[in-house]
Amino acid sequence: MRYLILGSEGQIGGHLQDYLRSKGHSVTEFDIEITSDHDLRKQNNKELYHALKYADFVFFLAFDVGGSRYLKKYQETFEFYRNNMMIMSNTFEQLRNKKVPFIFTSTQMSKMDFSAYGRLKRLGEQCTKHLGGVIVSLWNVYGFEKDPNSEKNHVLSDFVRMAKEGEIKMLTDGEESRDLLHADDCCEALYTLSQNYDTIDRDKNLHVYYGKWTKIIDLANMIAKYVPCKVTPSTDIDSVQNSMQVETDDYIKKYWQPKIDLEAGIKNICEKTYADA
Repeated sequence: MRYLILGSEGQIGGHLQDYLRSKGHSVTEFDIEITSDHDLRKQNNKELYHALKYADFVFFLAFDVGGSRYLKKYQETFEFYRNNMMIMSNTFEQLRNKKVPFIFTSTQMSKMDFSAYGRLKRLGEQCTKHLGGVIVSLWNVYGFEKDPNSEKNHVLSDFVRMAKEGEIKMLTDGEESRDLLHADDCCEALYTLSQNYDTIDRDKNLHVYYGKWTKIIDLANMIAKYVPCKVTPSTDIDSVQNSMQVETDDYIKKYWQPKIDLEAGIKNICEKTYADA
């Protein structure tokens, strides 16, 4: 099967391309980090046209987004809205013309009206429904990230980087909780859904999650067990998700369930990253 990954160089895309190849499939990587010709903000992008022409299935992961640090800084800017509306408008238009089956990755934050990121993803969900694609809502995915210093990195990668420097300086008091899912589990879920695409009830919610809420302060202390360091919470409260926990739907269990234990996953990432220091 010929898979096209839009956003192949992001945290999930990087893991997904390896996972698909391990299953014996052909993968086309498409990301602005590879070449500016892959900029999905460009109207009538010829590279996208040709990539879609030869694709059997598309994973639409591409979005101008990052972890909490990035969202806190950028999600209420004009550029954030503009970039993501252009990415979605141009990509959905070509998906409509080519009629290639696709999965659009959304987020639990699409239920959070106060979040610009969530509202934009909800717009993408509506476009996906009109085109007959499949919407997959992801909770908080963690895994190895290529650039340890990128401002787009997610909380676990940020904490491991700071731990290696001797101190985890938190953005918040750490009392907010996240449902943390290993990227390998996420990839297995996305792949399984692509293989069962025609059987999926489009009126059901596909929530890809781990199933356990973990306080961010506990995550920091867990990392400090494997990468010895000082943990320093701030006095600020969570302003990205406002400590909101979205209720999960179990329809996904018809197709997939997570396998990787949270602490085992974190231990593996910490030990590998620490060994590479």
